[in-house]
Amino acid sequence: MKQIKQTKQTGKKKRVLLNHVKTSFPAKSINESMSRIIISSITCQLDPTIDELADIKTAVSEAVTNCIVHGYGNNSAEMLKSSGEIYLSAYYYDDNAVKIIIKDKGRGIENIKQAMEPLYTTDNSGERSGMGFSIMQSFTDKIKVISKPGKGTTVIFEKKISKVGCV
Repeated sequence: MKQIKQTKQTGKKKRVLLNHVKTSFPAKSINESMSRIIISSITCQLDPTIDELADIKTAVSEAVTNCIVHGYGNNSAEMLKSSGEIYLSAYYYDDNAVKIIIKDKGRGIENIKQAMEPLYTTDNSGERSGMGFSIMQSFTDKIKVISKPGKGTTVIFEKKISKVGCV
């Protein structure tokens, strides 16, 4: 029998954490694919559709790439010698929601609102489109960005997994 927890103040059902994973890895482009595998492994426990899994993997990929490129270095030479670390946490709950937190301790973002505007980029090389946050927003249900210049950035997003196709 599933235990239902309620908050005393609101009487609303409090969601129950079913499983989670926390890890960190060097801020290197080669590790972006590993982050997608880690997220796939925990998200698959919720039996997502192929589209839901692809959405989550894409959002994670964008967040990790932002950490590598913008958090720890804007050009290839800087990225190669980067010693920065990316922290990834994922949680899933009894309401079929997955919550993902991706954090770096890099440069940080001075103006989060501006950084989240479509096509905004600090990249002068023309290689970056400025669509990272827009992509994350379009593939998740909730997104929150916390950042402090010189201290790093944390991206938190959630996605509700449908029960379609579950046995």
